Amino acid sequence: MSETTQRPSLTERRKAATQQEIALAAAKLFAEHGSGDGGDGRGEDPGGTTAEDIARAAGVSLRTFYRYFRTKEDAVAPLLSAGVRHWIAELASGPPGLPGPAALERSARIALGPVPDQPALALDWVRGLLLVTRHDPDLLAVWHRVHHDSELALAPVLAALAGPGADPLEVRLAAAAANTGMRVAMETWAASGAPADRAGDLAARCIRELTAGLRLWQAGGPAA
Repeated sequence: MSETTQRPSLTERRKAATQQEIALAAAKLFAEHGSGDGGDGRGEDPGGTTAEDIARAAGVSLRTFYRYFRTKEDAVAPLLSAGVRHWIAELASGPPGLPGPAALERSARIALGPVPDQPALALDWVRGLLLVTRHDPDLLAVWHRVHHDSELALAPVLAALAGPGADPLEVRLAAAAANTGMRVAMETWAASGAPADRAGDLAARCIRELTAGLRLWQAGGPAA
């Protein structure tokens, strides 16, 4: 496959950048003011953050906002999924031959570490967002959807690490356990008030404890 087919187009990169800017603005506003919306999520409640507020903070029109996101809660999905995508990408491209549990822990630490192209406060905004999410069904649904999608994306990467002949059920169990470890770690870190540099260590611990003893690691091959 050529480099031009591997790299996203300029239009796709601009779209992703715009979505990320909107997501950061939404997370900051939700963390500071809450959602305040118990209806369809389109942000008409003056007591909380509205779609108009998010669009204004991100420097885009409301029409542009709705071009990218169906509801105001959906706007945080790119931010919530960024760390997960980084984790899975790092896992897929990590050092060959690294045992599966070690590869998962290593990639989690890297994914939750500093990211050069993201603001330093991004993880703190995620913390505030997760604290609000605990009490907001619509935001909670987005958070759970992000992790459902990440579990599906994680499974083929773990299957490749495990090597030929890996039991699909064991792969799925490993993906579910590792993904749950990452989710629990982020929720626990957010509630604890621990500094940002502790998130990666906590994620590695949760993943290690939830994936320990899985048969997938005992089946032989690179991930054993």
